[in-house]
Amino acid sequence: MMHVRSYVVAAMAAAGVFVTAPASAQSSNCQDAQKFLGERQSLIEQINKLGGGGKKKTIDPRAACGVFTKLVNNGDAGVKWITANKDWCQVPDVFANSFTEDHKRAVDMKGKACAAAAKVAQMEKQAKQSQERGGGLLGGNGLTGSYTMPKGAL
Repeated sequence: MMHVRSYVVAAMAAAGVFVTAPASAQSSNCQDAQKFLGERQSLIEQINKLGGGGKKKTIDPRAACGVFTKLVNNGDAGVKWITANKDWCQVPDVFANSFTEDHKRAVDMKGKACAAAAKVAQMEKQAKQSQERGGGLLGGNGLTGSYTMPKGAL
């Protein structure tokens, strides 16, 4: 009799492990949100630092483009995760909608920052080409816009 009970207890323990295994896998999947949310917070802090922390500071569009690109990639992963796990992980509708709206704004800002970065690169390229040809303001340097005054009597 004691021998049979030990088999029953062992069988129930094994069944308990198999029954809880899928739930355990899903709950660890719910923990995946912390990873992309932590990364997102770090990226937002980088963007805030680019802006000078509220001070009026000119932002380098090339740096902003890089950070916004990472933020958009993070948002793509976040929206995908929310879509797949919203019901199972009980993600509130308010959070899901807010995240999606923030992601749309990040995509828009990325487009603007990267367009500005491309324009800056184009202007620098034109200025360097102008400098090489001896162009620029009154024949001066194209990058600084300065020119040299002729020496001697006029």
